[in-house]
Amino acid sequence: MTPKEKAKELFDCFFNLYPNQDAYWIAKKCALTAVDEILNNFGTLTEGKQHYAAYCTIKFYEEVKQEIEKL
Repeated sequence: MTPKEKAKELFDCFFNLYPNQDAYWIAKKCALTAVDEILNNFGTLTEGKQHYAAYCTIKFYEEVKQEIEKL
């Protein structure tokens, strides 16, 4: 899955919860919050260990965040 596809998947997940006029902005904010939580807690999830997989995952979610912001 590409960062763009993941961004759309997260956005759609939240968008479908609030089918009204404000759904777009709510979904975008929720998706960004979800990605921020992943990024902010990633060190905890990996017990602070630095390795290539962690670097790639962090980079992936940073790109997902950028794609959500473009929506």
